[in-house]
Amino acid sequence: MNEYILLMYLDAFDQEAAIDPERWARYITWLRGTGQFDGGSSIGKGQRLRKGQMSHPGVTDLSGFIRVRAANLEEVKALLTGNPVYEAGGTVEIRELPRT
Repeated sequence: MNEYILLMYLDAFDQEAAIDPERWARYITWLRGTGQFDGGSSIGKGQRLRKGQMSHPGVTDLSGFIRVRAANLEEVKALLTGNPVYEAGGTVEIRELPRT
């Protein structure tokens, strides 16, 4: 199995639905039931740092991440069903985590 991270953005058409705790609870319960869920979290404010330069506020359009295991990208896409951000018209970026 490959590992992937799903990055949720704050651009959903329906922000209330995208952050609704009940929808998230149902989705995470379902995702855990698939056996492919490896954790996740909402993301707070932060800073972007570069040596020798002033710090800048962190990217504010990311709202959270979920880590999953799947055979391929198509299988990960199927795991978006029920994701509150995705279902509310928001962006979910999928990135494969390289094996080390």
